[in-house]
Amino acid sequence: MNKIEYLISQIYPTHHTTAIYEEVERLFEKYQELGARKADDLSERDVVLITYGDQLVSDESDNSKLNTLHQFLNKYVKNQISTVHILPFYPSTSDDGFAVKDYYEVDKEMGSWDDIEHFSEHYKLVFDAVINHCSSKSKWFQEFLKGEKKYEKYFIEVDDLTKYKNVVRPRTTPLVHAFKSGEKTVNIWTTFSRDQVDLNYKNPKVLLQILDLLSFYVMKGASIIRLDAIGFLWKEEDTKCIHLPQTHQIIKLIRLYFEQLNSNIKLLTETNVPHAENISYFGHDDEAHMVYNFTLPPLLAYSLLDETSEKFANWVKTLKTPFNDVCYFNFLSSHDGVGVLPVEDILNNDELNVLIESSIANGGKVSYKALPNGQHKPYEINSNYLNLLFGKQKDEQLGIKRTLLAHAVLLTMPGLPAIYFHSLFGSLNDIAGMEQSGQNRRINRQKFTDTELLKELNNSNSRQSFILRFLTKLIDLRKIQEAFNPFNEFEVLSTDPGIFGLLRKARHPRENVWAYFNFTQKPKIITLHPGHQWVDVITGTNFTDNLTLTGLNGAWLKKQ
Repeated sequence: MNKIEYLISQIYPTHHTTAIYEEVERLFEKYQELGARKADDLSERDVVLITYGDQLVSDESDNSKLNTLHQFLNKYVKNQISTVHILPFYPSTSDDGFAVKDYYEVDKEMGSWDDIEHFSEHYKLVFDAVINHCSSKSKWFQEFLKGEKKYEKYFIEVDDLTKYKNVVRPRTTPLVHAFKSGEKTVNIWTTFSRDQVDLNYKNPKVLLQILDLLSFYVMKGASIIRLDAIGFLWKEEDTKCIHLPQTHQIIKLIRLYFEQLNSNIKLLTETNVPHAENISYFGHDDEAHMVYNFTLPPLLAYSLLDETSEKFANWVKTLKTPFNDVCYFNFLSSHDGVGVLPVEDILNNDELNVLIESSIANGGKVSYKALPNGQHKPYEINSNYLNLLFGKQKDEQLGIKRTLLAHAVLLTMPGLPAIYFHSLFGSLNDIAGMEQSGQNRRINRQKFTDTELLKELNNSNSRQSFILRFLTKLIDLRKIQEAFNPFNEFEVLSTDPGIFGLLRKARHPRENVWAYFNFTQKPKIITLHPGHQWVDVITGTNFTDNLTLTGLNGAWLKKQ
């Protein structure tokens, strides 16, 4: 029995293992051409952009939204961005793409598979695998409700909720919703909303369908597969129904499957949970190649608002990856809010309130999750990251300084950096969009016409133009520093409580980078190793012995 067969036997002990594996072999044969696809290894030259496929609308009626985005990125960040995470671009019925109606199609409002494949000729692409759930309007679910045999047991029917009283969920909405199936009513598991019905992985046909889907994505240009909400995949009575062993085994199986099909394909797991649970998805170097670094956004925002680096530095010390070939997927902002569960064991309630109060002062919101005891607790802060850093004082200029420093830290951290479209182009909270939709997360999902954004970027005095120029310059400098390879070692440096210091190590010590960041608004003097000549890579300034950092500023130092 090979490894894939063994995993199948562990996931489905009561099923015929050989029959399931024979279906996997058929997939290998169906997609064997993917074995010829090559991809570059991740390096210091890699930076990811997170964006919606319909982020921009062109005034040219014959230009698809995907092609408009492609042309826009080619104009402004082609030399800086290597990889684009296009958020779900499939037909969807809610949640801005995360209630997928047809996994095998591109939303016609955005474009076509030709647009996606053309995109992949210039950028590595991250595809979303929204495989915990699909739309209640999808063919799969509608055929299930009709009793179509092919889709029998594709979804999870719940007869007795008392068996699931320990379930951990990120929402306050009901766990199950009622649907009509012929003459009867069925209660279907819905982790996120009524329109997002959970797939039933206890049925091996579902897993086989998903393996086919992921292979199809690679065929269409995916280099990285993002496993959305993957921690909730498997459900079992009298458990929390999160991070279950079967979920980890399925990820192992997907990893093994792609290692045999095309080992260049990388898996990225998205689990917005405390750090120890999050990194469990590295497995034993047999699950994810990358995990989202969910602690980074809230902890860095708190540290900048409170002007202290101690808790942040202590946390970074824990970020040693368990294996040499895995890394963190670092980000500050995304289409979702700033999750606060990952800092529940780091920040106390007063410290968490620093974030909450800043968000609310600038028009943001706080979303809550339901606990098994019926109580609610903060789950995420819904705010544009720049607005969050305005602070309670609602100071835009202070917020801009903090967000530029935050992104300098992001580009220095061990792992692969990812920047959200709105952060790269200096957007603010979309209060109107949030209020009109009634969805808190819409506050950071505003769409633009290319004309209005181009107008701001062509104005050298605009906030958008200023932020883009700063970040593109920093990325250009980062790309030529071997020390910033995602897999390289690092060391947290002892400094003043308001300073965060990080040594990024290169293969050759002469290429090491000593990074220092002043989280306070006051100048700080940093004493360096005596007897050396230093250069700040960012400014080109040469000096010896001491470094003076002005407030909310940073430096990348190399020995001369």
